[in-house]
Amino acid sequence: MSTSDARGRLPNMRDVAKAAGVSHQTVSRVINDHPSLRDETKRRVLEVMAELNYRPNRAARALVTSKSHTIGVLASHRSEYGPATMIEGVENAAKDRGYFASTVNLSGSDDSAIRAGLDHLMNQAVDGIVLVAPQVRVFDAMSLLQLDVPFVSVHQRDVADRHVIAVDQVAGARLATRHLIAQGHRRIAHLAGPQEWIEAEARTRGYLDEMAQNGLVAENPIIGDWSSDFGYRSGSELFAEGSVTAVVSGNDQMALGLIHALRERGLDVPGDISIVGFDDIPEARHFWPPLTTVRQDFTELGRRAVSRLLDSVGELITEPIEPRLIIRASTAPLAHN
Repeated sequence: MSTSDARGRLPNMRDVAKAAGVSHQTVSRVINDHPSLRDETKRRVLEVMAELNYRPNRAARALVTSKSHTIGVLASHRSEYGPATMIEGVENAAKDRGYFASTVNLSGSDDSAIRAGLDHLMNQAVDGIVLVAPQVRVFDAMSLLQLDVPFVSVHQRDVADRHVIAVDQVAGARLATRHLIAQGHRRIAHLAGPQEWIEAEARTRGYLDEMAQNGLVAENPIIGDWSSDFGYRSGSELFAEGSVTAVVSGNDQMALGLIHALRERGLDVPGDISIVGFDDIPEARHFWPPLTTVRQDFTELGRRAVSRLLDSVGELITEPIEPRLIIRASTAPLAHN
């Protein structure tokens, strides 16, 4: 028998049973990895399933096993590098564990949009949900919902939240600021992301904390939108008085636009201005000059999030993943005149 019979239908479980010379129940046990099966029987059924190109129906399987082997991902702003890479990390980690990942992109961040996204995932009988939606108001809405499946977030709002697997954004911003201070810089500005984003608020806090710990006066953060265009536009505001000698940028894209603006003004990076980014996007090493930045391990983040859902360790509070400072050519010691 081929992948479809004379009537053009796809093969079903009974077709597999007939071709393998076993019962319908035996095929079901193979699909659900029942421990009582003989290895020879299991191998024969799997071979027939491959020959017929038979794929078990996940919805039907979920009714029998109470598991769909699907992890839901509730996401927003997938176009940004950070969330997009986090989603990819979750998808790869789920695949490594034999699970599918089903992603829903929120149409908005209001309660109705969040509920609609969750309903879509729950209708797929997902075994757990990873939240990749970094806005504070999404967390506020989620806290009011009662979910009957485990969930975990890759954004840290509360250090004691047992539903969180995250990179320590505050520590990353402190690393960046500390590096510039160690290079002799004292007038350090911060180009921040939108403050309704959890990561942006945390990075701003890290910058302010490190400046205060070193007895330095922090500049008022310039609130951006993550884009290179905003980084470019911020050049005139940041350097109107010509007193700033270094910048901690909330992400690499804004740093790119800022470097462009500086070059148009005849300023050298890092001779006149040192710049540190955040994320270590693949292009950061190819900026001119190559960008000093804070690297996040999105692969490990995805692995830990999936592990938290599947390994029944929901009661444990996991320490945040520590970021790394990647030093390249966009920073240098302060030049004394």
